[in-house]
Amino acid sequence: MTTQQTIFEAIGGFKAIDEIIEGMYKRVAVHPELIPIFPEDLEESARKQRLFLIQFFGGPQLYNEERGHPMLRRRHLPFEITPARRDAWLACMKASLEESSLDESHQQLIYERLKIPAAHMVNTSE
Repeated sequence: MTTQQTIFEAIGGFKAIDEIIEGMYKRVAVHPELIPIFPEDLEESARKQRLFLIQFFGGPQLYNEERGHPMLRRRHLPFEITPARRDAWLACMKASLEESSLDESHQQLIYERLKIPAAHMVNTSE
């Protein structure tokens, strides 16, 4: 019997997620499209994103344990998420992935998987 490896396991688990989050939030902190919808102190946002990515990519269900079902769209409704902000968020993520130690196939897989929920978050036109 063979077991299929999750993305979380394939990329190296917590260490890889932490690397992605660190790169991501250093970009979010200075991105003019994203600054208006994020708090000045990004620590809690990054922590929640970390929990979500761990779970989303097949790791422990830490987000659910702490916060319940992600309900991403509902949680993001208070923020004006335009197509431009979606694209800015994805650009920050892509740059973080490209900077990471992950191999290119994992970078692309993660990016493609995140494009789906990112598109779902858009709640305001330009």
